[in-house]
Amino acid sequence: MHWIDPAHLPEITGTVDQFLVNKHGETDGFLLTDGEEVHVPPHLSARLLRDVRPGSQVKVRGVRPRGVQMVAAVAIDTPKGRILDEGPEAREDDEAFEKAKHGPMSAQGIVKRPIHGPKGETRGAVLEDGRIVRLPPHEAERFSELLTKGARISVSGEGAMTSFGTVVEAREIGASADTMKAVGPKKPKHGPDDKGPKHDGRKHEPKHGPKHTHA
Repeated sequence: MHWIDPAHLPEITGTVDQFLVNKHGETDGFLLTDGEEVHVPPHLSARLLRDVRPGSQVKVRGVRPRGVQMVAAVAIDTPKGRILDEGPEAREDDEAFEKAKHGPMSAQGIVKRPIHGPKGETRGAVLEDGRIVRLPPHEAERFSELLTKGARISVSGEGAMTSFGTVVEAREIGASADTMKAVGPKKPKHGPDDKGPKHDGRKHEPKHGPKHTHA
């Protein structure tokens, strides 16, 4: 169960405008008609799609990152009851829900607004026609000027199409098809498997001289 008690979190209310879709074809949030963004853990995708529709009235309790018009939801009150984040282990069987159609996809258009991850990091944008563009956070920062409201954008990559939204995981991005640049992979972190500095193959004399022996 989520360690945060939603009763002690701020609450927002509003009308659902559209779902946000990740590269796997799951919904991981939605936009309200007043412009508020709500991030929802992907393991709640099946429940969210079952209980909520565009036009649904909802109350959301969650955590608000600094400087972003977004709430990371812990509890959502819907016309059909409360959706509570009880962790990935409580994920419901979503076999009854449609599977996304995946394949190469491109998109061009005007950015309606950027979208974010649970900590407020930029993860992409929604276009004015409703399509969603996703990038890794480190690349979303690099291409931040293309993800602002009103920017013209062109992307190509791997797409996922569902009845509740279409998303393109960008592999190339630019202001136009002629100016697109490659989106780089996530940089690996140095962890316990890091082997340390590499040797250049040359023999090096020890820093300290030989030990002296005393008679």
